Amino acid sequence: MQDRSLVKIDPLKLALIRGSFGRDGMLQPFAREIMLIECHIAGTSYHDVKTVEPQLLPGMMLPLEREPQNPHDALAIVILTETGHRLGYVPRVKNEALARLMDAGKLLFGKIESKEWQGNWLKVSIRIFMRDF
Repeated sequence: MQDRSLVKIDPLKLALIRGSFGRDGMLQPFAREIMLIECHIAGTSYHDVKTVEPQLLPGMMLPLEREPQNPHDALAIVILTETGHRLGYVPRVKNEALARLMDAGKLLFGKIESKEWQGNWLKVSIRIFMRDF
C-alpha cells in the first residue's frame, strides 16, 4: 500500500528553489541555476496525478526529496508539487549522480517542460537543476 499522505515542504527550501534567499537567510542575487538533466517523471500512473494535473504548468518548480529508505531503490528521489503532492520519481537510470549530490547537501529541483496524457499515464517532462550559491 502506498503512503498517500502529504509531505511537509520546508518554506526555506521553497525560498531557496525560487532563488530569493540563501541557506543563511541572506539575499542571494548571484545564485545560479545549473541544468543537470532532462527526463520524465517516472511512476505518475501509481500516484493520483489527475487531481493536480490542471495545475501542472510549464515552468512550475518541483521540489525533490531523497527517499533512501525506498525498498525498491536506495537512490530514489521523489518529485513533489510545492504543496507536497507526490507526482513520482526521477527515473532510476538517471538518479545516481543526482542522489549523491543531494546526499552531499546540494539543492536540486525540477521544472516542468511539458505534459501529455498517453492513455492513463501522464507523461511529464522536466529539467532538473542545481542551485549554486
